[in-house]
Amino acid sequence: MKILLLEDDLMLNDAIAQYLTSVGHLIVSTKDGKSCLEILKNEKFDMLILDINLPDINGFTILEQMHENKRMIPTIFISALLDIEDISRAFDIGCHDYLKKPFHLKELNLRINKILKNSVVPQNHKRLSSSYSFDHDTMTLYFDNEPHILPKRQLLIISLLSKNRSLVVNYDMFREYAYNGENIDTATIRAEVNRVKKVLKEDFIINIRGIGYMVERPK
Repeated sequence: MKILLLEDDLMLNDAIAQYLTSVGHLIVSTKDGKSCLEILKNEKFDMLILDINLPDINGFTILEQMHENKRMIPTIFISALLDIEDISRAFDIGCHDYLKKPFHLKELNLRINKILKNSVVPQNHKRLSSSYSFDHDTMTLYFDNEPHILPKRQLLIISLLSKNRSLVVNYDMFREYAYNGENIDTATIRAEVNRVKKVLKEDFIINIRGIGYMVERPK
C-alpha cells in the first residue's frame, strides 16, 4: 500500500516510516502541510496518515481540501489532541480512524490493515474510483462499500459507464440505454450527467468534449 505520511516530529516521522516500510508498505513522508499538498497534486496514494497540529497547514485543512476536490483517500489522523471536539471534527470531515499519541507502531499497522480489509470490493462490483464501485447485479452504487442512493436514470448512467469502463460512451449509447431509445437532445443528457457529477463525492466521470463521457480504470 502506498501511504503518504505527514508528521512534523522528525523522530516520530522516521520511526513510523521505517516500521511501515519494514511490514511492506511504500511510504512517502513529509514534515509540513504545504509540501504535503504539493505531493498530493502530483501523486496518488492508497492512504493518508496525517498529524493535526502543524506550524503551517494543519491536517484538518488538508483533508477538507482533498474532499473539496473530490479526492477521497482513506485517512488516519495521529495526534496528541485529546479533546472530544477535536476527535469529533476529525470524523465529521471524513477520516477513517483517529489514533492518539503516544501509540505503538504495531497498533498503527493494525488500524491500516483494518481499513484495507474493509475497503476490499466484492467480485461482482466494478471499481470506478478509489472509493466508488458499482454492482450490476443489484444496480447499486457503493461508496466505501455503503450504498449511495441515486435516482433510476442516474443509476443507468453510472451502469452504462461502468460496463464500458476505459471506453468512451457516446450520446447515442446514453439515449439507447438510459432513455429507452427516445430521441433526447444532447443538452439534456449533458445536464443529467452533470447532476450525477455534482452529487458524487469523487469526480470519476470524464467529459470527452463533443463525444460523450468515460470512466477510467482505477490504477
